[in-house]
Amino acid sequence: MISASKVKELRELTGVGMMDCKRALQETNGDIDKAVELLREKGLSAAAKKAGRIAAEGVVDSYIHLGGKIGVLVEVNCETDFVAKTAEFKSFVKDIAMHIAATNPLYLTREDVPEDVIAKEKELLRAQALHEGKPEKIVDRIVEGRLEKFYKENCLMEQPFVKDPDKTIENLVNEQIATIGEKITIRRYVRYQMGEGLEKRQDNFAEEVMSQMRG
Repeated sequence: MISASKVKELRELTGVGMMDCKRALQETNGDIDKAVELLREKGLSAAAKKAGRIAAEGVVDSYIHLGGKIGVLVEVNCETDFVAKTAEFKSFVKDIAMHIAATNPLYLTREDVPEDVIAKEKELLRAQALHEGKPEKIVDRIVEGRLEKFYKENCLMEQPFVKDPDKTIENLVNEQIATIGEKITIRRYVRYQMGEGLEKRQDNFAEEVMSQMRG
């Protein structure tokens, strides 16, 4: 099992996202040096090299689905106005907006999840594991594993991209950085679902968006 401290160390060395670091360590049996090389081979280090740059240009785009049932506004930044105006960048931003419409991520990154939410989730997961009869000595490990699933389901950057579930949104961003040659960041987004919070018949709009994107 790859420790969180080792993943953090690799992230600090490369600037690559935590999930990519974890996969690299798993593929190299925990060897930090080999993991660094692997990430370089995959081109993910391109994102790390640009991490310190300023991305103050970009676009705010929208996506409206199902005749106005779901709406998303998203701001994606890049370094130059020239790139922001390209069809490739605009298409990328539109894909991000559609993905948000389909998956409804609650947070941008795991760092954005409030501590009290994490504490409550851990409490629920621990109670669940004990109720399932899991031995006390391995419950904490089970909770950490299930917490990773929580991040993957609820944090935009760690979600599998709906058009290509083999890559995460973080992978998608890193690919764009390598292709375009500029720092790219998803800064913020908001998602509205018509009637959300009101008592009414529940329609699975998100599933309909996913079906359309994959189709």
